[in-house]
Amino acid sequence: MKSKIIFNPLLWPTAFTVLSLLILISLGTWQIKRLIWKENLISFYLNQFENKIINLNHENYLEKEIQFRQIIAKGKFLNTNEIQITGKTYEGNAGFHIITPFLMENGQIILANRGWVSEKYKLPDSRKFSLINKIITIKGIVRFPQKKGYFVPINNPKKNFWITIKPDEIKRHLKLNNQNFITNFYIDLLRDGKKIVLPIGVKPQINLRNQHLSYAITWYSLAIALLIIYFLYHVSEGRLVLRKKENVSKS
Repeated sequence: MKSKIIFNPLLWPTAFTVLSLLILISLGTWQIKRLIWKENLISFYLNQFENKIINLNHENYLEKEIQFRQIIAKGKFLNTNEIQITGKTYEGNAGFHIITPFLMENGQIILANRGWVSEKYKLPDSRKFSLINKIITIKGIVRFPQKKGYFVPINNPKKNFWITIKPDEIKRHLKLNNQNFITNFYIDLLRDGKKIVLPIGVKPQINLRNQHLSYAITWYSLAIALLIIYFLYHVSEGRLVLRKKENVSKS
């Protein structure tokens, strides 16, 4: 005795299910691609960060791949030309990143992201303790100019509204027409020791969220669940049945 599956799919549930499956599978596959991209980015960051530290006063790395490299430079902050980048958080608290031009001893100027401060300490006068006026050596990691996202507002220098770090645009606004102003990259300053002081610099450890695998599993699981519901629905409607077929013997 053989079994035969009889399946008479309904039009609209089938059309909805097929379209939804395509969307869910596409989202899951996109997350897998993002997972691969993020893992490659983390690997690249670690390789760059652990590489030789660049002394910007003595070495010219402007045309080389230096994203995420550690860098040191000796000079002084141009505190009167400070700007604040809005929309930044630290442990869930809203605040700003302090961007200050740094004049090196070799005459070059580089933008330094000194780190995070709260609304209370946004203006320089509210944190005079942070305004270093002497010659110092800073240490940080190289970051390339930021790109504006699709839903991110543009910088408005006239209203002192900054949300994206673009060295070339900041240079024009500050009118620092120094030909040795570095616009290819800027520096995120690293925290100095375990003690937290304002502005709060970045941690040397990588902190890139990588949850794309869990997202991919979620989308694929939803696709499987939808498929099960689709077939169970057709079973309940009597459109998906398993019938036993009797063998007819010839005499």
